Amino acid sequence: MSDIQAAKPQAETTPLRRQPVQQRSAKRVEQMLDASAQLIDELGYDALTTTLIAKRAGVAVGSLYQFFPDKRAVVQALTQRNLERFVASVSETLNELAPEHWWDVVDSILDIYLAMHREVPGFSKVHFGDVVDRQLLDETRDNNAVIVDALTEILSARIASPLDDIRFALTIANETADALLKLAFRRDPRGDERIVAEAKSVVKGYLASKFGA
Repeated sequence: MSDIQAAKPQAETTPLRRQPVQQRSAKRVEQMLDASAQLIDELGYDALTTTLIAKRAGVAVGSLYQFFPDKRAVVQALTQRNLERFVASVSETLNELAPEHWWDVVDSILDIYLAMHREVPGFSKVHFGDVVDRQLLDETRDNNAVIVDALTEILSARIASPLDDIRFALTIANETADALLKLAFRRDPRGDERIVAEAKSVVKGYLASKFGA
């Protein structure tokens, strides 16, 4: 089986007023995103301001406004960056594991999400954007649909089923896992291990019923 290329989630809109074309500008934008992630961890999204982001990033607030119209746009770009990292990690992990069964796929995807929740600054507060806006990643689709479309692109090479059937099954699996993982993190800041295990079991069983174990 050939290696799967990482799907790049496509959004209909970009939060950036203009794309940084020079390396120095690109580095400055990354500093702003990193600063916003740190501040979200410390203060939460509601208390976040463009002034605080600029100060933490070590740039003038006017420099921030060159690229972003407001704090929502900064967090939108941060969330898109996190999604791209998530999708790239899923692709890389599946290539390394070459999983033959659905339970390997489910374990890998959920473990990557758990690791991001525990280790990536700001992710535990914003996740993939629902705290800010259910369509933060794309104006035309809700955030979970963007995730499902990216996973469908990755996994379709491994499943001999129509694309719409794969997308539908992954939608059900994603919504189920999302609800259970939210419960796990409500019970324990690092994720209640019993609930995480049940989430994996439920999703594995569902996908196996659709595509075979």
